[in-house]
Amino acid sequence: MLNTTAWNRLRYSLYAPVYDLVVARAFRRARRLALETVHWRQGQRVLLIGAGTGLDLPCLPRDIEVHAIDISPMMITRLEARAERHGLDVIAAAMDAARLTYPDAHFDVVVMHLVVAVMPDPEAGLREAHRVLVEDGQLCVMDKFQSDARPAGWCRRLVNVVTSFLATDITRQARPLLEGNGFVIEHDTPVMMGSLFRALLARKA
Repeated sequence: MLNTTAWNRLRYSLYAPVYDLVVARAFRRARRLALETVHWRQGQRVLLIGAGTGLDLPCLPRDIEVHAIDISPMMITRLEARAERHGLDVIAAAMDAARLTYPDAHFDVVVMHLVVAVMPDPEAGLREAHRVLVEDGQLCVMDKFQSDARPAGWCRRLVNVVTSFLATDITRQARPLLEGNGFVIEHDTPVMMGSLFRALLARKA
């Protein structure tokens, strides 16, 4: 049986050298729109889960404490280089989002951009995000989602066999995932490709 965590670590290490070329410009506006919904305050402790090469970093306020994790050590190396170029202090580590080593109620904000759809176990990742957030903490999600109104049809599920192996699951539904793991959704906004990519701001219930 394929170890999906190991596969994710391998494939994103392979993607790392070209990741920015493919993703940076395409998702710049969507990242900014998602982060603009967060209620920022000076001194907040923020965790970027699945932070990749750090493309969210330039969109963040300067007066917060930023932590960043990714399954791929190579991604983290590139993130640290980006942080240095921008003069940002970021505490970064290679870590599995489903097994965070942080204590309970440690962060004011958790950001999960383009990661919920690629995690082998998104429920586990969201439960961990919930655990490490303070009471009433904020979760900022931006990703591709199937409509919440209906499950994916057979054609989409068939295509998903290929897309989920190479890059991403295209059948996951945002509201059942977030609400089923202890979050109350405050904002849900389409940000790209019609309503395929959505930005959601939720609070820890």
